[in-house]
Amino acid sequence: MTTMTKADLQGPTDLGANANRDVPAALRALLADVFALYLKTKNFHWHVSGRHFRDYHLLLDEQAEQIFAMTDDIAERARKIGGTTLRSIGQIAREQRILDNDADYVDPQDMLAELRSDNQQLTREMRRVHELCDEYGDVATASLLENWIDETERRIWFLYETGRGGSNS
Repeated sequence: MTTMTKADLQGPTDLGANANRDVPAALRALLADVFALYLKTKNFHWHVSGRHFRDYHLLLDEQAEQIFAMTDDIAERARKIGGTTLRSIGQIAREQRILDNDADYVDPQDMLAELRSDNQQLTREMRRVHELCDEYGDVATASLLENWIDETERRIWFLYETGRGGSNS
């Protein structure tokens, strides 16, 4: 039985040791946020009620699928450049910056507003990681982030427009 060391996990990259340390760390925190947002979106999808149930239920399911689709790419990008990624739900809980919502009942309009705010926070975090990638010349990670920022801004737009015009619950 061979024992793997951190050096054995280093990927072949020319980004340099600092980038190999800093970018994966930023991606781990981002991944924790993405998992937190995914689960919150599914939570609201499962628990939405009211007059616009079907529309909100379908919208949140679509958004959750899009959010979840980011997870593997984020984790694999961290590994490609020689870093590690999340290993457990406990690590997600320690690293996430997007807050959970464990309330027994959340008004549908409040759900939309909270998810809009969380997606805005995710966009800010992705922009910070993008700036870090720019510092290190990591154009591949930056390119992925640009697409995810666009997708997240679309989710924000849909949540904003869906929640406009007063109480639609």
